[in-house]
Amino acid sequence: MNDSVNHCSFCAKHKDSVTKLIVGHEVAICNECVSLCDHLLKDKKVSSNNVSNELKIPDPRDIRDYLNQFVVGQNDAKIVLSVAITNHYKRISHPANHVEKSNILMIGPSGTGKTLLAKTIAKYLNVPFVVADATTLTEAGYVGDDVDTLITRLYQNANCDVERTQQGIVFLDEVDKISRKSESTTVSRDVSGEGVQQALLKLVEGTKIKISSTGSKKSEHNIEIDTTNILFIAGGAFVGLEKIIKNRSQGSGMGFGAQVKSASTVDDDPVLAEDLVKYGMIPEFVGRFSNIVSLQALTKHQLISILTDVKHNFVEQYQWLFNQDGVDLVFETESLDLIAEKTLNSKTGARGLHTELERVLLPHMFDLPRYRKQSILKIAINTNLVNTPITLLRENE
Repeated sequence: MNDSVNHCSFCAKHKDSVTKLIVGHEVAICNECVSLCDHLLKDKKVSSNNVSNELKIPDPRDIRDYLNQFVVGQNDAKIVLSVAITNHYKRISHPANHVEKSNILMIGPSGTGKTLLAKTIAKYLNVPFVVADATTLTEAGYVGDDVDTLITRLYQNANCDVERTQQGIVFLDEVDKISRKSESTTVSRDVSGEGVQQALLKLVEGTKIKISSTGSKKSEHNIEIDTTNILFIAGGAFVGLEKIIKNRSQGSGMGFGAQVKSASTVDDDPVLAEDLVKYGMIPEFVGRFSNIVSLQALTKHQLISILTDVKHNFVEQYQWLFNQDGVDLVFETESLDLIAEKTLNSKTGARGLHTELERVLLPHMFDLPRYRKQSILKIAINTNLVNTPITLLRENE
């Protein structure tokens, strides 16, 4: 024992008044403080377990109302999602139940809000969230990201908290891109298609996997994560699926007794598991996503609402950027209408609004630092500046 250290560094008790004093380099701790730390750690573990078991079950209407603040339209999808989320948390808050895990599949055109819906739900629930592009995933053993990296990223987003990781949400984007080419099974695996679906099966259903705490696959510090209570939400455009639904709904129309439905009724037909299998998803994968949510293409009115009404809308974001240079930014009603019209024609959904605004405002943002010096304190965007935004830049040169 180092004689120069004869007091506990935590409680200051002398070595003679305690049973044992453990001494390190210019620091010491007594047996009583060690015992206290042990109790504190055990209490924290019990408390953490209690929080997990007493998870607050959200109200479906509260979820829907929260989503309305950030996502325009998709009312039916919001209701289905809200109920599915509530049922999921009912299930994981009572571990003794026998309710099967029910993941969510969102189908809709690009830019309709699939990723935003999933991200907003995770924010509302205050759980870790990760977005993964399904096209970047490969089977284990191939060059690329294997499916286990999804959980590693979720663990990192949960600040390396195992309990929070096991209650997180994983969003698989572009999942339609990992469909196989046909319904027939292939002899060889498709690295970016059926093989990835196979690799995801256990992960999505619920299994225990070991991930590296450091993010390195060669690390010896592995942590076990149970994916049973992790909610998986998959999204994809599934271009061409409407033809499969139409064929199923209307039939071939051949023969004297054939009944042919009108085309207008096809859009109202729900997506069935068999439609997704015909598209190229394997039956086992489809079976693990029992909640299928359909999203509709956004209308012109909804695009304008995204520009101006929802929380953190695009117009407010750009107005804030302009205000940093002391310049007010305003949009005439006709200009917003034209921006929405151009976006609608491009069929890029809400993402296209961002692209259009960048195109229109880029010349102004380039010269913003000089505007105030030139006593230009307000920029009003009209239809002319939407159609030919570059002309102002040339005039300023």
